[in-house]
Amino acid sequence: MADKTLTRMDLAEAVHNEVGLSRNDSANLVESVLSHISDALVAGESVKISSFGTFSIRDKSARVGRNPKTGEEVPIHPRRVLTFRPSHLMKDRVAAGNKG
Repeated sequence: MADKTLTRMDLAEAVHNEVGLSRNDSANLVESVLSHISDALVAGESVKISSFGTFSIRDKSARVGRNPKTGEEVPIHPRRVLTFRPSHLMKDRVAAGNKG
């Protein structure tokens, strides 16, 4: 497994190299895109990025869970969770990377 993590600065640097915007403008562009995605998710909208995948919010209802150590029943409160479903192209691309 690779121990490299792609960061906001890496994305901004890639935009700078590919598009030719200044480093400052590239960082602002990346920040703006991520902000728009987050705002849409907070508002309960799905975010679909073609050939990449879909981010969506799922409401999970309250339920009774169990502490695995003690076996004690514990209430789990309702909550909203972020889910990501990769596109078939992304799945295929990742799978092809595993073969090499």
